[in-house]
Amino acid sequence: MATVYFYEKPGCINNTRQKKLLAAAGHQVVALNLLTEAWQPDRLRTFFGKLAVRNWFNYSAPAIKQGEIEPDNLTEHEALALMVKNPLLIRRPLMQVGDRVMAGFDQYAVDNWIGLKEIQPHQDIESCPRPLAQASCGHE
Repeated sequence: MATVYFYEKPGCINNTRQKKLLAAAGHQVVALNLLTEAWQPDRLRTFFGKLAVRNWFNYSAPAIKQGEIEPDNLTEHEALALMVKNPLLIRRPLMQVGDRVMAGFDQYAVDNWIGLKEIQPHQDIESCPRPLAQASCGHE
C-alpha cells in the first residue's frame, strides 16, 4: 500500500471522509495543513496536471462564492498567484504518493491511481456537503 501525503483543510468534513477511504484501503495517510504550507507556484502547479484552470479551485471558498474571483477568467499565472496568497482557493485535497500528485478526490481516479477498497459512487465527497458545514469546508 501507499503512503499518501494528504494536504487538507483541518476540520473539513469531506477531507475526513476521504482520509477514511484511503485508510480503509490500507494506505498510510500523512495529513498536512494545506493552509499553512509554504506553497510556491511551480510546486503547486504540478498537482493540477492537465486540469483546466477552472478545475483548480475550491468553489466553497468565500472569495469565489461572493463573486470576487471568477476562475473562468484567470490565466494559470494569475490563478497560482491567488492560490499562493489565499490557499482556501485551492481545490482539496492535494495528494502526493512518491513523485505522483493529484488535486481533488475523484474516487475512480484515486482507485485507478493507488486503489480504494470501497467506492461510494452516489456520494459527493468533494463538495461541501451542506450550507451549515461551509464553515468547516470553505471558510477560514
